[in-house]
Amino acid sequence: MKLNFYATLRPIVGGKSVNMPEAIGMTVEQVLDELMRRFPALHKELYAPDGSLYPHIHIFINGRDAQFLEEGTNYIIQEVDTINIFPAVGGG
Repeated sequence: MKLNFYATLRPIVGGKSVNMPEAIGMTVEQVLDELMRRFPALHKELYAPDGSLYPHIHIFINGRDAQFLEEGTNYIIQEVDTINIFPAVGGG
């Protein structure tokens, strides 16, 4: 399974996507924990000092923001799922 990253997150993980076959059967929260283990520098980009995800970080599962899924970050990843992780990007 590939996890897709966008904008400022790509340099941290080394490209557009990360192959993570073990994500199948994990919750979104467990996937995030594994990403923090693999890419410690990602932590400061995704998490606020209080340990919560920054509100400008969006984790989409099949095009739906995980925060709006019924299970939230307890959603269990399925083999057919697509995961995209976006920081909000602004410009002027």
